[in-house]
Amino acid sequence: MLSQAGSGGLRSLTHAELAETALLYRQVASDLSTLRQDSTARAYTDHVNQLLARAHHIIYSTRGTSFSTLVRYMRVGYPAVFQRNLRYVVLSLLVMLSGTALGSVLTLARPQFMHRMLGPAMVATIERHQMWTQSVVAVAPAASGWLMTHNLSVCFVAFAGGVIFGIGPLYSMFLNGLLLGVIGVACAQHGMTVDLWSFVAPHGALELPSIVISGAAGFRLAHGVLFPGFYRWRDSVALAGVEAARLIAGIIPLLVIAGSLEGFFSPSSAPVGLKFAVGGMLFALLSLWLFRPLPAKVPATQVRVR
Repeated sequence: MLSQAGSGGLRSLTHAELAETALLYRQVASDLSTLRQDSTARAYTDHVNQLLARAHHIIYSTRGTSFSTLVRYMRVGYPAVFQRNLRYVVLSLLVMLSGTALGSVLTLARPQFMHRMLGPAMVATIERHQMWTQSVVAVAPAASGWLMTHNLSVCFVAFAGGVIFGIGPLYSMFLNGLLLGVIGVACAQHGMTVDLWSFVAPHGALELPSIVISGAAGFRLAHGVLFPGFYRWRDSVALAGVEAARLIAGIIPLLVIAGSLEGFFSPSSAPVGLKFAVGGMLFALLSLWLFRPLPAKVPATQVRVR
């Protein structure tokens, strides 16, 4: 029935077959829970999990998407996706932090490395103890739109680059971390630490985690490419792609908010304490959302795809 529905759509199934498909879907979900408790049933577990994932896609992909459905997904569904892929988030964060550490060390040891990474114009601005972001305020509406588009493109490249054996997210996360380390040390050397981080705090509380999550989505996709396991390679890539797409979908509203803050609020003359307070509040709310406790029993509509 899955093969028939996959080739001809749900309309190719009779009413009785649709009812039986829904019944079998629930039975297979129960079987999968039982199989996962048996360590010797790995091959059967993967096969049944694949069947269940196919059935889930066919049954629920045709449902109309309403605003309430999207809200419920962002409230409950996305934290579940994030927590399922937490190991990829940690990997992405570690790659970025390693780049930050290397950029900091190289800037301290070799000042010319800073000139190479940042360019003469930006270095000259820092040496004059001026923030290069001051010009953003004058063109805030246009800058905000450009920043949203730019951040989305950076995250998409990190995500899509996972199909190239993980090279895309590895390069993107390391380079972003490297630049962060270089800029942080350069500003510290010129007494601009507070200026830098008060600018970064409001939008960075959402933007930096979004970049890390996009790298995690790329690593999740790369895992499907490199380690298909018991799946056929194309099935492994398809399943990993669906999970990675779900992971990156949740950061789109975060980047819209971050772009608005970066264009209007971050470079403004608002009090430094207020900027740090806004950044801290946003990061706290983000953490509460992503790490919120989830129900012990995952509904059948939220199948964990390996």
